[in-house]
Amino acid sequence: MGYQTGQKTIFITGGASGLGREVGRYFAERGWFIGIADINDAGMAETAALLPEGQSSTHKLDVTDRAQWKQAVAEFGAITGGRMNVLFNNAGIGEGGPIEQMPDEDIDLMIAINLTGVISGTRACFEMLKNTPDSCILYTASAAGIYGVADLSVYSATKFAVRGLAESHDIELRKHGIKSRSLMPGFVDTNIISNVVEGTNQTGKERLEEAGVMVSPVSIIGPAAWEAVHGEKVHTPVNKMAKQLAFAARWMPGRLRKQQAQLADMGDVLAGAESKN
Repeated sequence: MGYQTGQKTIFITGGASGLGREVGRYFAERGWFIGIADINDAGMAETAALLPEGQSSTHKLDVTDRAQWKQAVAEFGAITGGRMNVLFNNAGIGEGGPIEQMPDEDIDLMIAINLTGVISGTRACFEMLKNTPDSCILYTASAAGIYGVADLSVYSATKFAVRGLAESHDIELRKHGIKSRSLMPGFVDTNIISNVVEGTNQTGKERLEEAGVMVSPVSIIGPAAWEAVHGEKVHTPVNKMAKQLAFAARWMPGRLRKQQAQLADMGDVLAGAESKN
């Protein structure tokens, strides 16, 4: 079994793990053909093994490389007869810290993957999306794209930019029959928060939960992506934290700013205490 004529298709960047893997699993359960794109060959194979046999393809893709985008999309189109119902423009990385202390290379790479790579994806997939009726670009933004986050300023800025792409393209591309949507998750239990925090013996998830911050299971993302693709809202906040932030940013921005400042001050105090231990 392989791609079946008329079968709906989704091309997923960052498909080797995390949100991309879970969205692929969820859509495959509903009969879609899944294009898994990533730089991680082993991870892509693991994702494919979770899906029904013959219902996926894998594509080596560094999203910062426009030539690789062109090749990966061409490979996918050769399998699907040129159909791409959804581009899940999802690949991203997260690095943080005080802006004055961030290495230049971390800043440059985050912008290259989280923003430039996303733009390259939309451009590379445009013709295929245009030629597929009722197609959709689904961007992964973040709750950090709702209101700025201290010590995550560059990451937050890239996610604000992705949010802007979703809004702009939903207007710009509608004449081509292409919808544009974004997911705005809070903290989700994926690899991005599973690593041990430098200078501690705790993972990012453990530190967040210790501070009372909600970390949602990754299973929350599949239904949210399905809702976003099939719904009418441009932005879909995912989990309670993101929904609360979206509400507060719209109706109580002053209070939200004060709360964020208090959290940042608390973080500075905690960091100072740790440095003395």
